[in-house]
Parts: sequence; structure tokens; C-alpha cells
Amino acid sequence: MVGKDTNLRAEDLNLCFEKLMMVAGSGNSEKGVNMMKLGVITEWKDIPVELLVQILSLVDDQTVITASGVCRGWRDAIYFGLARLSLSWCSKNMNNLVLSLVPKFAKLQTLILRQDKPQLEDNAVEIIAKCCHELQILDLSKSFKLTDRSLYAVALGCRDLTKLNISGCSAFSDNALAYLASFCRKLKVLNLCGCVRAASDTALQAIGQYCNQLQSLNLGWCDNVGDVGVTTLAYGCPDLRTVDLCGCVRITDDSVIALATRCPHLRSLGLYYCKNITDRAMYSLAHSKVNNRMWGSVKGGNDEEGLRTLNISQCTALTPSAVQAVCDSFPSLHTCSGRHSLIMSGCLNLTSVHCACAVHAHRAFTAFPHPAH
Repeated sequence: MVGKDTNLRAEDLNLCFEKLMMVAGSGNSEKGVNMMKLGVITEWKDIPVELLVQILSLVDDQTVITASGVCRGWRDAIYFGLARLSLSWCSKNMNNLVLSLVPKFAKLQTLILRQDKPQLEDNAVEIIAKCCHELQILDLSKSFKLTDRSLYAVALGCRDLTKLNISGCSAFSDNALAYLASFCRKLKVLNLCGCVRAASDTALQAIGQYCNQLQSLNLGWCDNVGDVGVTTLAYGCPDLRTVDLCGCVRITDDSVIALATRCPHLRSLGLYYCKNITDRAMYSLAHSKVNNRMWGSVKGGNDEEGLRTLNISQCTALTPSAVQAVCDSFPSLHTCSGRHSLIMSGCLNLTSVHCACAVHAHRAFTAFPHPAH
């Protein structure tokens, strides 16, 4: 048991069991009714493993851990059948909970350890890397106590990772991140928001070299990121679809141009507070639609593909004509009310930029005859 706050009373379990039996007995399935008559399921321990796993998929993870203490059969079924586990609900002693629980879950593929207050330490992550070799999704966000030891351990023990969130882990170095990239080559989603030391051009060059399947990268507020890193990334990861560069104050038009020309599947781009971005970057994005349409016709792509979200807030060097060119090139970019996907907060000189929806609505309104007053 985890603690008093997670314990279920015996009468609660029995009540749940009775309700389950009532549901099973009232069903239309002849097989289910016959099983009830034969008394196949008479106690908690008699529930088939497949049914137990389905039931547990409907409850929270705290209840799942509690349920593992009901009987030996349930414990084994949960430990060997559970593929996803979240301990984000644990506000105290998460580190000890990981150390005691994780080694028992042999088939974990998803582990969520998001924290409001830093609790995790390197020894817990090392246990995860040692025991969870099938792990594909790992969330360690806001783990301020973790050091490079954790990244080195994950690199060696969790090579099948496809999604990693280490946002806010400010103690990691770029050398450790580069090391991880060289081993975890199946990464498709990587969140490095706020990793000010880890996210550098050196690390991005390693990611571009080894993580060629990457589709989503968050580099928000990583002010050591420059054009060299982003350009290498664009050339090495052509399947990138979502890139957040908000607050990366060192990047210039060269980064956007590289993404526009080398990443034909780009759908979302965040450039908030990137004040070095000029019209040159916008025209490159607009022109990329033509190139991507030509490439898509060869590959059988969809003409509707293209940028769907663009954040250029506080990019005060941009002019209306350049931004309008981007908006005209990508019909999925909207400035109209309720559908804002072209975000321009703080750019007072761009108020004249409108999507096709807004233009059509204006024309329809002006074409409608107004009654005489």
C-alpha cells in the first residue's frame, strides 16, 4: 500500500465487486450470463486478467497502485500487464515511490513523472533506466534536482524512447543531451523548454545528426540556441512538424529559412520575441508553399498541407506585406475571431493583415444592401 490516502476499505471493494457482478448479470451476452450462473466469477481474484486491465484503464493511477495490493493475482496482473503509469499525483516522496514501484512494472511503455515541486533525484531515474527497457514515453518535466547522471542513464537504458519531456530541467548540460541523442535515435517528440544549459548549438547538432525521425521540438526560452544549431537540425530532421523557438533571441532569418526550405511537413512554428526575424524569413515561408506543393505532387501529398500555426508576437521588425504573403500562402492561418492561428500580439503595425475568411466576410458585409434610415 502507498499510504492512508490511497487505501481502499474492504467494504468499498466489495461494493464495487457487487456492482460489477450486477452489470455483468444484466448484460445481453449469453456467455456472460452462463458464466455468472456457473459461478465462475465469485470473488475479486476470479476476474480474468484481460477484464481487470480494462477496468483499471478507466480509473486513476493512484487507484491502480492501491489495487495491486488486493491479492497476489491482481498484483502480478498489474505489474506485468500495465503499460502506462503516472505518478504526477504524488505531491510528497515521489522519489521513494519510484524506487519502490518502478522495478515491479516490467512492461512499462509510458511513465509520467511531472512535478509541481522538484522531488525526483538521479537515483530514481537510474532505476527507471535499469528496469524499463521498453519505455517509449518519459516525462521528467520540472525535475530541477536532476543532473547529467540521469541523462546518461536514460541514454543507456531507454533506447526505444520516442517522446521525452525534460522541460524545466535547467541543470542538464549540452554534452549530456548530445550523448542521449546519440543513443535514443527513435525520438519523435522532444521538449527542451527552459533547458537553458542543455539546449545549445552543440546539442542541436547532435540531435540533427542522430535523431532523424524527430517531428516535434520545443526550444522555448533556450537563449543559447543559434542559427548553426537550428540549421543543422533542419537539414538532419526533415520530418519536423512542430518547432517552438519562442524566446530564442539569438536566431535570425537563417534559421527560419532553413526550416522553410528543408522541412516540407512543418505545421507549427513559434517565433515569439525573436526580434531578429525580418521580412526575409516571412517571404521564405511564403515561397516554401510553392516548393512544397511541387514536391507534394511528386510524392502524392495533399495540397491543403502547410503551416497551420505561426506565432510572430513581438517580432516588431516585420511589415504587413511580408506577413500578408505568408497568410495568403497558407489558408489554414487565421486572424479571424475564434480561430486565431496567426498570432501577432505586440505587433501594432500588422493590424492590417487578415486571413481569407476575414476578407470574404468583409466583402459580404459591404455587398449586402443596407436599409434606409
